[in-house]
Amino acid sequence: AITSVGTKKGELFLADVNTQLKNKNVTTDIKVDTYSNLYTTITVDQPAPGLKAIFSFRVPDQRSGKVELQYLHEYAGISSSIGLTANPIVNLSGVIGTNVLALGTDLSFDTKTGNFTKCNAGLSFSNVDLIASLTLNEKGDSLNASYYHIVNPMTNTAVGAEVTHSFSTNENTITIGTQHALDPLTMVKARVNNAGKASALIQHEWRPRSLFTISGEVDTKSIDKSAKVGLALALKP
Repeated sequence: AITSVGTKKGELFLADVNTQLKNKNVTTDIKVDTYSNLYTTITVDQPAPGLKAIFSFRVPDQRSGKVELQYLHEYAGISSSIGLTANPIVNLSGVIGTNVLALGTDLSFDTKTGNFTKCNAGLSFSNVDLIASLTLNEKGDSLNASYYHIVNPMTNTAVGAEVTHSFSTNENTITIGTQHALDPLTMVKARVNNAGKASALIQHEWRPRSLFTISGEVDTKSIDKSAKVGLALALKP
């Protein structure tokens, strides 16, 4: 498979070409961008039951090599990676639980400084029409609680809320949102936070897996500023 992406912003143009090769349980992804960087990822699926091995590197960056191992069990998942350098960064993440209740953590350790650069933990609960989660991020400085409830499955109507508390600044961020399907192919979403920023979008699936989206955002506390408007077109064969 061959895919390409191009982005133009002002006078800046970025593009890349990606090639994917598959041979039995080995998948090789090769990408070249406009700066002549070569990205290579080799994935070996199921070298042992439940295990996946990933090797990635970038040319000409000699410090970009990384090896990752992933293990998936019915009630647990573990992912670990290490950089192929003299003083690598070690990443470890894992989750244990069921499709109703799960507990997970995400850690990064810098062997050069001997410090944890990332330390997160989370707890989630879900059932047929409700998903709730509680996460501790930024090495314990940020606490995030979120809630998502499907009110009407027939129209895909749902409401959600998210509260984030920063212990270092003692600030709270509250966001509430909702979604509703006008018809099986058209979805409307809206959200607002306590800082006064309100946004909304309407998304239409005009053909299978191809979406057209119109979005907008306005700062209700600074009406004199121009509102943001966005258009997006996603095409999938």
